[in-house]
Amino acid sequence: MYKFITSIFLTSLFFIAFQFKANAQYRITQIDIEGNAKTKAYIILRELPYHVGTIVIKDSLPLLNTLAKEQLINTSLFNDVTITSAQIDSAAVKIKINVSERWYFFPLPYFRWVDRNFSEWWNEQHHSLDRVNYGINLRQSNATGNNDRLTLGLITGYTHQAVARYQFPFIDKKLKLGMGLGWQYFTQKELNTSTYFDKQVFTKTNADMQNGYRANVNFFYRPNLFERLTVQVGYGNSTISDSAILVQPNYFPNHSKSLSYGDIGINFSKTKFDYNAYPTQGNSTDIGIFQRFSQGANLSSISLRSVYAHRLNRNNFYLLESSSLAKLMPNQNYLDSRLMGYGTMQMNGYEYYVIDGNAGSIAKAEWHHLLGSYTLPKKSGFEITDKLAKHLPDIKYHFWLKAFTNFGYAYSEHPVNYSKLSNTLLRSAGVGIDIISVYDLVIKIDYSVNQLGDKGVYLHGGINF
Repeated sequence: MYKFITSIFLTSLFFIAFQFKANAQYRITQIDIEGNAKTKAYIILRELPYHVGTIVIKDSLPLLNTLAKEQLINTSLFNDVTITSAQIDSAAVKIKINVSERWYFFPLPYFRWVDRNFSEWWNEQHHSLDRVNYGINLRQSNATGNNDRLTLGLITGYTHQAVARYQFPFIDKKLKLGMGLGWQYFTQKELNTSTYFDKQVFTKTNADMQNGYRANVNFFYRPNLFERLTVQVGYGNSTISDSAILVQPNYFPNHSKSLSYGDIGINFSKTKFDYNAYPTQGNSTDIGIFQRFSQGANLSSISLRSVYAHRLNRNNFYLLESSSLAKLMPNQNYLDSRLMGYGTMQMNGYEYYVIDGNAGSIAKAEWHHLLGSYTLPKKSGFEITDKLAKHLPDIKYHFWLKAFTNFGYAYSEHPVNYSKLSNTLLRSAGVGIDIISVYDLVIKIDYSVNQLGDKGVYLHGGINF
């Protein structure tokens, strides 16, 4: 009996000790950062789910380090991030962070089609160089080491533009409040004046058909790692030519040649993804409210977008997305009636179509499978390129196979010009290949079929400089 009780007692002590060890707590006493030649240390520390003095459970530390790495990668400041932890003693641990910074200054030649997507420009507009903007963009990311961004652009071609923007993420000691400024001036000789059979119709003259400017200031509040509240106030003016108003008298909501306006937009977002540019795990929610103020031409709108990604295993994940937009328009006009095919209201398989209306919703479901990865060799055999490659990050490509389906609905109070897609259920499905690489490069090659029987290969994507 004595041996039995002793055995039970020792076994209980073992499990208690095991549980105590599993739930052992450490205090983070030191965080070391390496590789940040330009980025301020507090910008990196701001993204971490812990700080010096935080008490963490031992078993949770690897998950916290993974979250910290994801947050730092999602700043778009670094090519790579490595985070390790080392135990100092029985109650203390130190964190070591090593970052590889991106190139931050890009004097980029600017070349971009003006149509809503590449496929429309290439096929519908016959890849005409008359429908291309070109010029130069001077982009300085992380300008002062505070993750601030400066953009100066001089664009010509289809649209003549002068652009200046500056965004500073933090203007307070607690690193929660930021602000930005923007200004744009533009002129163009061609104007989308109507929609016919759910396709854009353009009018072109030798003289300018539209010119205008817009200035804005925005403030945003970031109380934690994942949430952000943004308030933007803007003022602008757009003017169209006599030729344009003859073609489309209801282009502006005030039915005039010129529209001056002020506006305010409020947006709340909560984003928690492993990788913002191509999420495989996590979720996001965006809610936006917009109000334009103009005599007899006010506009109110509300938008909601939600994305959910879930990784099934290392090679498979699925993604669900929904987007909705509703507008209150006092006057029926062409400018405000644009709905599907613009902004985030995009459906696969409808790249050649636009739908005018008052409100709409889109639902998407995708399944993704990792086909494999490929790392570009740094040694090419040419001395000049090999020397340059030493200063470049490893360029690795990931290839994902996907299958998808889309559903949507666009409500139009006054369908016009033989619309066959408004006030009806929209459907499409297809397969594709996504290519992911450094600098948030995402290229999507899709083959899709819509309810009209249209079939085609479509190209989407870009790179984040």
